[in-house]
Amino acid sequence: MSHVLQKKDFWAGVLYVAFGAAAFWIGRDYPMGTAGRMGAGYFPTALSVILMLIGLISAARALTQEGEAVGAVSWKSLALVVGSTALFGLLLPTTGLVIALVVLILISATASQNFRLDLKAAAGLIILVTFCSLVFVKALGVPMPLVGSWFGE
Repeated sequence: MSHVLQKKDFWAGVLYVAFGAAAFWIGRDYPMGTAGRMGAGYFPTALSVILMLIGLISAARALTQEGEAVGAVSWKSLALVVGSTALFGLLLPTTGLVIALVVLILISATASQNFRLDLKAAAGLIILVTFCSLVFVKALGVPMPLVGSWFGE
């Protein structure tokens, strides 16, 4: 068995537990409510507990099973994903959700060595942008513009 600190599953589990604990801590002051009448903290708390449980299971599996070793960090890919997320936040108010999502997805996708912009990728992009727009703006009523101020809205 390889050393546990060199296994992907172990570190993925540690990250899941850390993110789950952070989300749990951030949401600790939100009202929980009940299962029938959920408060603002009910869903985030439930998700954070689930995330921590998944992390514990992943880390525990790394202790008992063979796993893939952690490879070198792809700094270019990391920078592309983090940078595209920051750019999304900057573009959202002025270009709107549709354009900001297209930019986010295209830049993030280039982080993969296997990415090719072909008909299949373009169809996936259109479906994802449409789905996100319908869910977040129309169904959930999140107050963000579909089309931003750059386009006259």
